[in-house]
Amino acid sequence: VPADIVGYSAGLVALAVGMHVVLRWRAPYADPVILPVVVALNGLGLAMIYRIDLAYQARGRFGGFAERQLTWTAVSIVLAAVVLVVLRDHRTLRRYTYTAMVAGLALLMLPLAPVIGRTINGARIWIRVGPASFQPAELAKIVLAVFFAGYLVTNRDTLALAGPKVLGLQLPRLRDLGPILLAWGVSLALLIFQRDLGTSLLFFGLFVGMLYLATERISWVVIGVGLFVGGAAVAARALPHVASRFNVWLHALEP
Repeated sequence: VPADIVGYSAGLVALAVGMHVVLRWRAPYADPVILPVVVALNGLGLAMIYRIDLAYQARGRFGGFAERQLTWTAVSIVLAAVVLVVLRDHRTLRRYTYTAMVAGLALLMLPLAPVIGRTINGARIWIRVGPASFQPAELAKIVLAVFFAGYLVTNRDTLALAGPKVLGLQLPRLRDLGPILLAWGVSLALLIFQRDLGTSLLFFGLFVGMLYLATERISWVVIGVGLFVGGAAVAARALPHVASRFNVWLHALEP
């Protein structure tokens, strides 16, 4: 067992407990499952990044990746706590529904910019400003969630109740398919131009998941999964980088 595992574990636990206290104080009726799930996923990521540090140490080099990851986790939790304290009523975010859409799409397209965009390991999902580099998609997730939530609250009844019933599925009307087709087109464009399956899947999956939560219609999930699988299959045939990602996923346990 690594000697410094206690320090990393204690740091993550302290951050989680601190965030839990802020949640109980500012949002006592919030979903109690989200924070434990986020902490678990973050902990798994921290463990996977720490193994890279061990590999570096075995070669006599210093990585420091896990330490930086824990630092970013601390920054994220502090920012989340600030949002809970400052944002007294989350419904005020509905005023910025379409502003959030524009900001989210701009952030997703930012790595394609010719000066600041960077291609790393075959995927163009990074930007570099001076000595710092990061993935704008990490911020796009937040503002796009605001846009999706605002849009779906406004149009929930239309998306949930209108449309024909075929083979037991309540299908949406053709004119109501516009948002999901737009999300599909943007995610496919990201897959093609940025060569990143993860970002496009996250963007499209976020929209389809929130669409199902708002309408409780399985048909939206069926249509969404069908569209993405079809688009990803075509991209896997046309883009070698995406095809190699599929091969690694399908044969993950092979040497």
